[in-house]
Amino acid sequence: MTPQQFLSRLKQQEPAAAYLFVGPEPYQRDFCRNALIERALGGAQDRENGLTRYDLQEASLDLVLEDARSLSLFASRRVLVVSNAEAALPRSKAAADEPSESKNSGTLRAGYGEGSASGRAQGCPPDSSALEAYLRDPVPGVALVFEAARYEFEGEDKKKIERVRKFYSAVPVEVEFPHMSAHQARSFAGNLSRKAGLKIGDAELDLLAEALGGEAARIAAEIEKLGVYASEGRPIGAADISQLVPEARESTIFALVGALGRNDRPAALDVLDTLIKQSEYLPLALSFLATQFRLALAAKEAGLRTPREIQAHFAKQGIPMWASRSEQIFQTLSSFSKARLEKALNTIYSADKALRDARPDDRLVMEEFVLRLTA
Repeated sequence: MTPQQFLSRLKQQEPAAAYLFVGPEPYQRDFCRNALIERALGGAQDRENGLTRYDLQEASLDLVLEDARSLSLFASRRVLVVSNAEAALPRSKAAADEPSESKNSGTLRAGYGEGSASGRAQGCPPDSSALEAYLRDPVPGVALVFEAARYEFEGEDKKKIERVRKFYSAVPVEVEFPHMSAHQARSFAGNLSRKAGLKIGDAELDLLAEALGGEAARIAAEIEKLGVYASEGRPIGAADISQLVPEARESTIFALVGALGRNDRPAALDVLDTLIKQSEYLPLALSFLATQFRLALAAKEAGLRTPREIQAHFAKQGIPMWASRSEQIFQTLSSFSKARLEKALNTIYSADKALRDARPDDRLVMEEFVLRLTA
């Protein structure tokens, strides 16, 4: 189930006996958890009496279930939020042989947790039977929320997340929280900016979403900041984003790439001056340039002819590629011949070496870099 499906069902139905929130994306998980607490408990007083939080790295699953079965004198409805739900899983043999802090832990772990050894020592390996027994006859008005946020849905974590799902298979509702795709992050940024009443263009939204790596929580925080900055209804431009969002200064570096590609020495020196005025760490800027030229050279050698082909090619290799970034790479490979790209990388190597000297003048090194590439 997606977060949107969860929120839609929550409006139409009473909360279920238990939920499994699985996946690493924090913003939507927090939003869904808060919506569930609001639906189940309502007012602030009921939340104070009815909300309990557990961490399965510190408490056992048995303790959580015992609390769920206990009647409360102060709350007729309750929500138990259980973080680090992965810790209840039995450890694999390979993991069991590793040193663990839990060998000296207190009794609360009681045989549970990926780092726990006490239960195995007593001949009682942790399993999900207690949870399954509880969910066959759950306490009315009590909602359990198990949060398993440690693992990704792809790569090496895929098998681990399947183990989590299997352990909690008795839980009636599972909600997935994967990291946002580039398209989802861009759409999310657009929706938030409209709600905030920002006057911001599509290119600026692309820049914002890409600079923040598609992380929803960071996008929300920066849009809130931009909303305060533009409180009088002024439009938000790329320069504003570059000034207010540190990660977005990368866009100025792409402007330097463009000027170098056009062989426009005055413009390149002007952009370099802007970077210095922004107190940009020049070795890091040079690193960004190196990445841009390497990707452009790889795309040229692969015979890629459009931004779409570039995006698809690098995505297959496991390199995240936004539409705006693929467009920038396309512009770079279109502006530079293969020989110039190779020259640029050699020049970057020399400049990087010079920046690491005992007492370099960073500005002079970078100006020499620009002069050599626009000769």
